[in-house]
Amino acid sequence: MVLRGIYTLANDVVYDQLIALLNSIEVNVSANIPIYVIPFDERISRIKAEIYTRSNVKLFDSQSSIEKWENFAQNVWETFPEEKKEKFSLPAWGKGHHRKFMAFDGPLDKFVYYDADSLGMKPLTNLFEKLETYDFVFDDWEHRKPDIKAALDINLIMQTGIYQEKEIRQKLHCSSFFASGQGIFNDEELMILQTKLIEDQEINWVSRWWDDAFLFNYMTLRSDYSIYNFTQSPDGKDRTGNCADSDPFVNIDNVLYNEQGLKPIHRIHYMNYSSKNFARLCQGEDVNIRYQDIFLHYRFLKNPEQKPKQLNPASSLTKATRKLEGFVSKIKRTLS
Repeated sequence: MVLRGIYTLANDVVYDQLIALLNSIEVNVSANIPIYVIPFDERISRIKAEIYTRSNVKLFDSQSSIEKWENFAQNVWETFPEEKKEKFSLPAWGKGHHRKFMAFDGPLDKFVYYDADSLGMKPLTNLFEKLETYDFVFDDWEHRKPDIKAALDINLIMQTGIYQEKEIRQKLHCSSFFASGQGIFNDEELMILQTKLIEDQEINWVSRWWDDAFLFNYMTLRSDYSIYNFTQSPDGKDRTGNCADSDPFVNIDNVLYNEQGLKPIHRIHYMNYSSKNFARLCQGEDVNIRYQDIFLHYRFLKNPEQKPKQLNPASSLTKATRKLEGFVSKIKRTLS
């Protein structure tokens, strides 16, 4: 029997987002589907306590898998060209995003991965059906980005003669939501990819330093895995938005639909909104997150008495203090 389920990546910093995601999956996806939470880092005491209250949710913290992916990421990114490194600083959130790839080592035969800052909006039946034919299934618009923002250096790759532009573009994708299967990117495959990246200097194909999504694009392209992306479907009803900060949705009974055509979406992704703002939102501050009412609904679904009765903006003093703290923090990161 094929074991199907869900992975996500979280720590206590995204505690509120994780609870909202788990509640949305329970209501809109499946109440009993197995869910495994991969630890972003060691700060997991609060989310562990929450996991223990849910019979279908477990922690996947295999030390061998953690070491496998952290070593791979470290080895690869150490060889990123110095002239390109100068354009990017290490991400403020740390390096733990590469741990999401532990999903390939986990107990699920077929799985869907959600970033924790997402809400599930409908069942995953069609994703699992596509996995009968494809190695990877995505639902995003990364393939439409201009060359300067693309995950891979398309022109440089084309110069090798290995891939044409159309081949590269149609395989570009994000890493916040995808379906795949156990055993992909095993130790042997990773060693081959690492050799190509480092010894053959194909790290130059990757556009940005310490970005898990950009590295993921290289890995799926270079391994020649088959990819299906719902945004490239010939059926218009499959093509929807998914980003809270840019796409228009319609709320029907706390489920979001694409504004054009009321097409059901797989998930809403709250990318570009900080975990600090979600924590403040849950304490009653109006932080101006789009679709924050939907988030609050799922965050407090099981304890509605704790949901803020109203939202109020932060005071001018609070805003000024936060701005100063952010400036100081940025200086410290630069010096370190």
